[in-house]
Amino acid sequence: MELGDTICFCFHVTKRKILNYLRIHKPRRASQLSECGGAGTGCGWCVNYLKKNFEAFEAGQTDADADLSMDDHAAGRSTYISEGKGTPRPGT
Repeated sequence: MELGDTICFCFHVTKRKILNYLRIHKPRRASQLSECGGAGTGCGWCVNYLKKNFEAFEAGQTDADADLSMDDHAAGRSTYISEGKGTPRPGT
């Protein structure tokens, strides 16, 4: 994923926002990333990606999802929603 790619579709939170939040606020737990624009509090699809980015940041890395394309991420969320595993916010 690139910096401008969306991680949280419900609240339109990009990877750049997540990484900046990590750098500036230095959360102690991955769950605190929800304070970054509400990331992870909508349908729940992005929670694993938030955790990966948190863990990578803790390890001094920024490429936790370098092998993931934005199209694959979006398609995965569509499948997740269609299987009834999460309820998207209206308009997402």
